[in-house]
Amino acid sequence: MSLIDKKKIALIHIIKKELNLTDFEYRAVLKISAGVESSKDLDEDKFRKLMVYFVRSKHYRINSFGLTMRQKIYINHLSQDLNWSQDHFTNFIHKYYHKTNLDDFTKKEAIKLIESLKNIKKKR
Repeated sequence: MSLIDKKKIALIHIIKKELNLTDFEYRAVLKISAGVESSKDLDEDKFRKLMVYFVRSKHYRINSFGLTMRQKIYINHLSQDLNWSQDHFTNFIHKYYHKTNLDDFTKKEAIKLIESLKNIKKKR
């Protein structure tokens, strides 16, 4: 068993802080997702299980409709790649998705929006 390096342990603790997890909550997540009680006991396989747990958990959902932080970050990145102002982006999602705020998107709507933005970027 090869334990993970210090950079990955640091990443885990950054995520813990970002999600505002208490030590009790954090230890419960470690136990549920990877079967360990301390991040120092993680090997590569258990580290991957922990990361998958975080990505799929409610911790990374922006709203109750399933929009993820990853989707939101990617959508904002695509909008910046298109050199769109925030007003232009807001007008676009209002016109085509009848929403005024990205945080109101469902996971499926965000997937469609990502594809739309990628197609627009490709045609430029």
